[in-house]
Amino acid sequence: MVAEHTGREAKAAAPVTVSVVPARSRADRALPVLAGAVLVLLVLAPFLVYPVFLMKALCFALFACAFNLLIGYGGLLSFGHAAFFGGAAYVTAHAAKVWGLTPELALLAGMAAAGVMGLAVGALAIRRQGIYFAMTTLALSQMVFFVFLQSPFTGGEDGIQAVPRGALFGLIDLNSPTAMYFTVLALFVGAVLFIHRVVHSPFGQVLKAIRENEARAISLGYDTARYKLGAFVLSAMLAGLAGGIKALVFQLATLTDVQWQMSGEVVLMTLLGGIGTMSGPAVGAFVVVMLQNYLAATGLPVTVVIGAVFVVCVLLFRRGIMGEIAHRLKVRL
Repeated sequence: MVAEHTGREAKAAAPVTVSVVPARSRADRALPVLAGAVLVLLVLAPFLVYPVFLMKALCFALFACAFNLLIGYGGLLSFGHAAFFGGAAYVTAHAAKVWGLTPELALLAGMAAAGVMGLAVGALAIRRQGIYFAMTTLALSQMVFFVFLQSPFTGGEDGIQAVPRGALFGLIDLNSPTAMYFTVLALFVGAVLFIHRVVHSPFGQVLKAIRENEARAISLGYDTARYKLGAFVLSAMLAGLAGGIKALVFQLATLTDVQWQMSGEVVLMTLLGGIGTMSGPAVGAFVVVMLQNYLAATGLPVTVVIGAVFVVCVLLFRRGIMGEIAHRLKVRL
């Protein structure tokens, strides 16, 4: 009896271990619903808004998301991404018009060209850090600009005009604005899902570790140069996809796409929407393109107004529009 009573007391006195699993917040659970609502809105948008405007916004949204993969998750600020955007636009336009390739093959050719340029530029640039890395990418981008300015196949200041859209896979006639829009939307959604997968993969986790503390990542045995170069090439290829799509949408590739101002625009879009967020760059791109589109008809100085909007957003939204919203709701956007 005494032994049994003592055993019961020991069991009662023993600490009870309870595993606590952090529950997802209500906002986190609502994210798939919000993403679905946005997708439905984009599907219905061409019946309410001018499709070409939407396609331009989606192209720059993809460009900004590609740039954010490098700066937001790798901590690498590039001032030369216009080289990949515009370079792929030229190659895509040339492949479609001169070589007679189908649109999907022309886009692949543009992405491949952007990837090769990204490999060459990245292999040189990642040897430096901080502002030296940024200035190296800017200098190499300007070299690419002058190459395209002097090359015969680019058409000089006239660019490549009357680029045929063709038929996607020989079945879908992209000369139809509706068909072209839904093709652009499908490519944008696919690219964003790919970026999301990369960011949440082991590669993406190492990339974020390098961003936070590269010295510690090296001490853990990671070849940080290889990871940074991989991120640079991926970002360049996605930027090239955006440039190639833009060339098909507007049936034009010009020096505007490869100038350093284009690199500045994508930096502005990413900062405005929120660095290091999945949706921020796209939101920033839509805001900038919308301002450019609607302010052009008012006679107001577009660059001054966009600059003022940027200053206000920096003062009120230090983390960018979506970054600030995500911080206040404690949710990943």
